[in-house]
Amino acid sequence: MEISFRNSNEMQQRLERGTILVVDDESVIRSLCRAALTDYRILEASNGNEALEILTLESVDLVLSDFKLPGLTGVELLKEIKKHYPTQAVVIMTGYDDKNVILQALKGGANDFISKPIELLHLRTTVDAVLERKALREELIQLKKMNELKTNFLGLISHKLKTPSTAISLFVQNLAQGIGDPEDPAFQQTLALIIEETSHLDNLIQELLDFSELILVDRPAEPAPLDLTQLARKVWESFETRAAAKGLHMSYCFDQALPSVQADREMTAFVLRALIDNAVKFTPQGGRINLWGEARAKDLRLIVHDSGPGIPDSEQVKVFEKFYQIDPSHSGQVRGFGLGLYYARHFARKQGGDILIESRPDEGSSVILQLPR
Repeated sequence: MEISFRNSNEMQQRLERGTILVVDDESVIRSLCRAALTDYRILEASNGNEALEILTLESVDLVLSDFKLPGLTGVELLKEIKKHYPTQAVVIMTGYDDKNVILQALKGGANDFISKPIELLHLRTTVDAVLERKALREELIQLKKMNELKTNFLGLISHKLKTPSTAISLFVQNLAQGIGDPEDPAFQQTLALIIEETSHLDNLIQELLDFSELILVDRPAEPAPLDLTQLARKVWESFETRAAAKGLHMSYCFDQALPSVQADREMTAFVLRALIDNAVKFTPQGGRINLWGEARAKDLRLIVHDSGPGIPDSEQVKVFEKFYQIDPSHSGQVRGFGLGLYYARHFARKQGGDILIESRPDEGSSVILQLPR
């Protein structure tokens, strides 16, 4: 594998254009392709097995492979690639004029083919065209995924908003008709329930705002110096009123301020809100929630621990799935949209970090945000 760049700007430009893996047992052909495709980052392999090994290590936008290779043939390599990487773009180079060879390659999933001897202009235009078609397909797939997400999300919003809005509406209708005695304990209990539902509705609206700003746009992370201790305290304090209403004991403990970290402020704040929100949501009345930080050699950690029911091992992977919600009481009325932990881990990983869970049933849970130093 031979790659050389005159400077970092040139390397960045080539990375943006894409990476091409040239597979040919003749070094002169590989050199010719490298010389013709100067706008791209070029990787080289002399046989099919070497090409497959490179694909496990590198992100490749297009494989440019000879039809006749030692060991695995070009078509056999094509089948292996499509088996493991179905969306991988592949162009076959062949010195055969036999239409059966060309049909064999196209039926195997090749995106195009190039005849030998290679014409440099034809090579460049074919590669450019295949990569443009690939980019268009990926864009269409992404749009389809976004449409599916929006459809599912809108259905979920409708379901989640109906419960509090219906309860509030019925209570207001009773008031308008003069039904209910303010001195009646049952009336007072219903009033407390409506206040709780109004607060829940407010929380749902805030979640929608958070999702609309960060999720639907799905922008790249914008790291900048961030005081993680200060941000954690600010997010923590925003939950104190809600936790107090539930009778929860909240403990914020930092022996010393954490070092500044390069992180996206909005994404990190979203992650913290999601972790603390889950702790408040699932910790029973009178329970305890603790937050503390740790500075380690390679990363910084924020740990949210609660005295809730804990998470079984079988559930710990599922909680990061879209729309999945643990329902310990099997009521079907779990608060929220089931997206918080999914996007919390997504935003943590976007910044080179991760979210870990340490939990056992009846022993509470510790959810850890880990960010690289």
